[in-house]
Amino acid sequence: MLDEYRTVARAGVHETEVNRSRFLCALAPAAGEREAQEFLARVRKEHADATHNCWAYVIGADASVQKASDDGEPGGTAGVPMLQMLLRRDMRYVVAVVTRYYGGVKLGAGGLIRAYGGAVGEALDSIGTLTRRRFRLATVTVDHQRAGKVHNDLLATGRAVRDVRYGEKVTFEIGLPDADVAAFRAWLADTTAGTAVLELGGEAYGDA
Repeated sequence: MLDEYRTVARAGVHETEVNRSRFLCALAPAAGEREAQEFLARVRKEHADATHNCWAYVIGADASVQKASDDGEPGGTAGVPMLQMLLRRDMRYVVAVVTRYYGGVKLGAGGLIRAYGGAVGEALDSIGTLTRRRFRLATVTVDHQRAGKVHNDLLATGRAVRDVRYGEKVTFEIGLPDADVAAFRAWLADTTAGTAVLELGGEAYGDA
């Protein structure tokens, strides 16, 4: 697994104009191909009167799924430069749809490549991106007497407390970078006089 990847911060649209043609780049996070295709379908429906709705998406932290379409533009002049821009920016779990309203001036292959790739780049700058870092899921189980202090200390040190469960004891679900596990284990033992139990789980990605 990669240590980190970038994705788009939110769904949004950014418009640019090149030689009287309007290029609207719609970006959205997509957890999988189905979500990407659903977003594409919504944009196509909204802009059914457009000259082209070209698209590209990258799914997977390792970019295992990469797809793109020129939607009627000359081969390799729209979807591919859009995909290349997403990859150049290390974007993952993201879908981009560039809607073109033709303005009467032909741009040529080079102009189209620059326009479609540039529309994605400008949209990423405008809408914003965020970094997700790899971490290990972990649970901390502690008695009720110490739970309040442990919870406060976790929050004070910037640990992301993902869940808290109250039962016979209190269990906190947290995320830990692998590099921090040993130091955290020592801190926890010191803070709780060795009474807390730390269990490590699988890996996931979270906001940096």
